[in-house]
Amino acid sequence: MSIFGSMKTAVSGMSAQANRLSTVSDNIANANTVGYKAVSTSFSSLVLPSSSGNYNSGGVQTSVRQAISEQGDISYTTSDYDLAISGDGFFIVQSADGTPVLTRAGDFSVDSDGNLVNSAGFTLMGYSYDSGVPAVVVNGFDGLVPVNVTQSGLSAVASTSAYFSGNLNSEATVVTDTTTLPSANTSDVTDDTQKMSLVAYDSLGATVQYDYYFTKTGVTTDSSGAVTGSTWEVAVYRNADATTGGTTSFPYSSDAVSVATLSFDADGQLTSATDTDIVDPTTAQTITMDYSDFTQLASDFSATGSADGQAASAVSAVSIGTDGVVSVSYANGTTKSLYQIPLATVASPDNLTLLSGNVYSANGQSGVTVTGFPQTNGLGSIQSGALESSNVDLAGELTEMIEAQRSYTANSKVFQTGSDIMDVLVNLKR
Repeated sequence: MSIFGSMKTAVSGMSAQANRLSTVSDNIANANTVGYKAVSTSFSSLVLPSSSGNYNSGGVQTSVRQAISEQGDISYTTSDYDLAISGDGFFIVQSADGTPVLTRAGDFSVDSDGNLVNSAGFTLMGYSYDSGVPAVVVNGFDGLVPVNVTQSGLSAVASTSAYFSGNLNSEATVVTDTTTLPSANTSDVTDDTQKMSLVAYDSLGATVQYDYYFTKTGVTTDSSGAVTGSTWEVAVYRNADATTGGTTSFPYSSDAVSVATLSFDADGQLTSATDTDIVDPTTAQTITMDYSDFTQLASDFSATGSADGQAASAVSAVSIGTDGVVSVSYANGTTKSLYQIPLATVASPDNLTLLSGNVYSANGQSGVTVTGFPQTNGLGSIQSGALESSNVDLAGELTEMIEAQRSYTANSKVFQTGSDIMDVLVNLKR
């Protein structure tokens, strides 16, 4: 047996308990840190070769474990920009130098540039709707931009598409006199023509009303006289160009902005629709029309429709949904999607590399980062107006601290005893 060996063993024990106390102090210090994940110390023995009659004491070594995958309690706040993740996943945030990292700390607020930044100074990243509905990049952070919620002043969006759906009465009379067709714009239409109107928006957000006229123009039959199909004309005019002061809107002061032909089969199903776009020279815009849901059945005329775009309106609120979509609401009741916040995950979250600011980076042991939208592929959901608390058990940490203190004291006694024995040996020579 080596006295020096036992003293070194005691030193390793004190060092191990000091590490244990360090993790305890870190946990207690961060008990109120948003999204903080507790760390703990694991012990393993070090064994030295020994003979049957002589035992060599080894020692102990420690490793630090992180409880990153353990969910913390969720508490609700008064800020809509506070975000908590319920389930798996991490927010993707960007440091001041542009490095993307992961975090569960969702205490975001708006900085001077309008970006969402958490208390550690990391900027929340998301996919923009500027180019349409975003698609996630599953194996990287390409395409992510800072989520900016500053929407001041008025906003207007010009209409680019519209749709009409409904039913055209198959028993309507065919209009054969082309001079009475709405597209002729020479006289009032017959009673067999049906009229509907639709509101769209120009680039300044001003409303533009269009009048739609539906007229049956033809029927096709086979050799036995059975009806095999029919056609309808859809003529569209600017309502602002209509005749006023009389009993009819015709003639309009300008030509039709669209004249479409709808063809139906013998079962009343639409087979084709040609020249459907509205080309408005006054507003210099083209609106793509969709008539694909029209039918022609033996029932009264009915139609419904809408156009995209938005009238000039001020922003009234910004909201963040459970799917991560950041939307603005306008005073006129319309909404617009701005960003979608993704979540990221790794195969082994507990092995992520912990960095300052309560953020993590992937490494070889954690596995590569996989990105996805909330509530897809096993990822959790985002709760606005809530924060995830740390998963530190304060009572447990105080117990750990007492145990570490007792064990450290015991190891110091072993060291002191070894030192006393060495003094005895030295005094023998005297």
